Amino acid sequence: MKIFVCIKQVPGVSEVRIDPKTNSLVREGIPSITNPFDKNAIELALTIKEKHTAEVIAISMGPPQAKEVLREALAMGVDSAFLLSDKAFAGADTLATSYTLALAIKNLLKGSKDKTKYLVILGAQAIDGDTGQVGPELAEELNIPQITYVQKFGLTEDKILVERIFRTDEVVVIESRIPALITVLKEINNPRNPTISGVVRAYKKEVKVLNAEELKPDKRKIGRHGSMTEVWKVFVPERKIDQIIFTGTNEEKVQELCKSLKDDKIL
Repeated sequence: MKIFVCIKQVPGVSEVRIDPKTNSLVREGIPSITNPFDKNAIELALTIKEKHTAEVIAISMGPPQAKEVLREALAMGVDSAFLLSDKAFAGADTLATSYTLALAIKNLLKGSKDKTKYLVILGAQAIDGDTGQVGPELAEELNIPQITYVQKFGLTEDKILVERIFRTDEVVVIESRIPALITVLKEINNPRNPTISGVVRAYKKEVKVLNAEELKPDKRKIGRHGSMTEVWKVFVPERKIDQIIFTGTNEEKVQELCKSLKDDKIL
């Protein structure tokens, strides 16, 4: 069985800067990390590999520097890594991204004897866009079942059995045949740290770059041209007032707080 893990390189800072001309994140000069939810996806894939016969393949789409997150995945124990990188992919929204990822997965499945025996795992969302849309859209592009917000996972032969968060206080148990796609929550596991030997192995392996020519996409569906989302404006909200510090006894502080909330029509 093949397990595809889709990962993303995201800004490694809590405060991001927005380019007012392009309405996109400013990434130059900002340290990047592997999206935290994606590390849980990698850990689950490796856990499955340890219990069953499986090949784990990491895929990321982004600029050349995104190779670093793929090397981290290799250091954790992933078998191979592929970067989808081409100027034609630039400016992609979640729809164009999922279409491009689907092309890569289909391309990598061509040499498989059983093209239906695979699993796709993603983090529930990315901490920069925070949409949670790529997983479901990718499943639609691949025409396979999808289960989102998974907190527990089990695999038996050609079926998966998962627990999915449905609402804040509800959990549903879902069974599905593979191929299937799941997105995972942080609660599902604790990602392992790469070992020194794992890091050494990672830098000995090649991160294969797939460009638009190799994937042969419909050019109307990739990059900015294939994006159905048009961002009019992105901005960081300005702080309108300074913080208020209450003094006095606890009772006096509570009374002042309640008065301030009422004055601001919050209560």
